[in-house]
Amino acid sequence: MAEAVANVARRINATVEEGKDSLDLSRCKLISFPDGVFKVLRSVTGNIRVITLADNEMKSVSSKVFSTFTELRELDLQGNVLTKLPDSVGEMEHLTSINLANNSFSIFPDKLTEIATLERINLEGNSISEIPVDKLFNMPALKWLNMKSNPLDSNTQSALQSSNSVDILMTRES
Repeated sequence: MAEAVANVARRINATVEEGKDSLDLSRCKLISFPDGVFKVLRSVTGNIRVITLADNEMKSVSSKVFSTFTELRELDLQGNVLTKLPDSVGEMEHLTSINLANNSFSIFPDKLTEIATLERINLEGNSISEIPVDKLFNMPALKWLNMKSNPLDSNTQSALQSSNSVDILMTRES
């Protein structure tokens, strides 16, 4: 445990000291986003464009992440055990890419459809059976959606196949 904490501290300090625009806390055995991180990064939160929290053990993401890192462009949460996102994710004004692959979502995170700048959504390897196709097709910037390895119902699959404007990846029924 102490080693994991030290690893997180090292990465956060490097982000602050080097003035990086990204924060990589992947593979740190995190079960949540550490509250202390907000204090340490206070001086650079406006600079952070990319946050990687991949391959941890996170069950939830604090709404504080979205209200603090307002300039965020990319968020990588793949390989956790998330089942939902806070409503505040819908208020992200600059987010272009979100990776939620290999989590535990059974319901499509509907608030994502409210992010006008979102271009890429990766939900591969979850347990989602239906998605708000109409809302997705009305997203102005969406270019790419990965729904592979989800048990999409046949109506949803048919609706997705009708898209001309969005590149959609999904597992075909055999």
